[in-house]
Amino acid sequence: MENNTSLQQQLLEAGVHFGHLRKKWNPKMLPYIFAEKKGIHIIDLNKTTECLQETAAVLKQIARSGKKILFVGTKKQAKDIVTECAQKVNMPYVTERWLGGMLTNFNTVRKSVKKMQSIEKMLGDGSFDSITKKERLTLSRDKEKMEKVLGGIAQLSRVPAALFIVDIGHEHIALAEAKRLGVGTFGVVDTNCDPNKVDFAIPANDDATKSIAIITQYITAAIAEGLAERQAAKDEETEDSSLSDENQKKAARMEAEAQAEAGGGGKPRGGGQPRRRTPSSPKRTSNR
Repeated sequence: MENNTSLQQQLLEAGVHFGHLRKKWNPKMLPYIFAEKKGIHIIDLNKTTECLQETAAVLKQIARSGKKILFVGTKKQAKDIVTECAQKVNMPYVTERWLGGMLTNFNTVRKSVKKMQSIEKMLGDGSFDSITKKERLTLSRDKEKMEKVLGGIAQLSRVPAALFIVDIGHEHIALAEAKRLGVGTFGVVDTNCDPNKVDFAIPANDDATKSIAIITQYITAAIAEGLAERQAAKDEETEDSSLSDENQKKAARMEAEAQAEAGGGGKPRGGGQPRRRTPSSPKRTSNR
């Protein structure tokens, strides 16, 4: 990853430092505010860089451990960026609408996902050829609706280990559900939000597309590194296990050869079968 100076320059060019109007600010964001200019708060990019690197390091470790991170960004500016980045690292995402109970009522949501997958499978293999055209059209529309909302979490089989949220004020329902279940929360926090609501806050502009893109891409790169390290560790472990199996086979073969040699050393030198002793006949005594 880049050093702090080049990263700060990129954040500056992306407009990450622009906050909200002073009248909309949250006083708890005071430690992250550098100054005020023309009634607009300016975010301290030094703090943003520190928080961004810390968040990236933690998410990298979560990805390395094999756990899932759910990306959440339903606002218009974040939809496409979040979808692209989440798909790049094969992570679940929600970009259309956060369904109430998506985490706290996960089993019911999972049933809807299975229903969507079964409809998709039956439409593909021709199982619905026997039903009427109207019924087939109704099922197709239902599948499209479910896929729009649940498509990003179709491969999510259990509650994720962490949530990465763009604009915690807009995604307050997702944040509340994650807090209730004890799921780790990481979020982009603007000057109008409370940074204490998330475990790891990244003070940044959450309205500009460029700002959202650079933050999300940085996080995605860290997750990709964690996944790559996990794969490398798996490959190394597989290689070590194969080498140990090979060494065990070699040791067993050498032991068998040694036993064979030891068994061969006890045979007589002349080769063949050893001579068999015949009992000697008793001596005759003459009676004179």
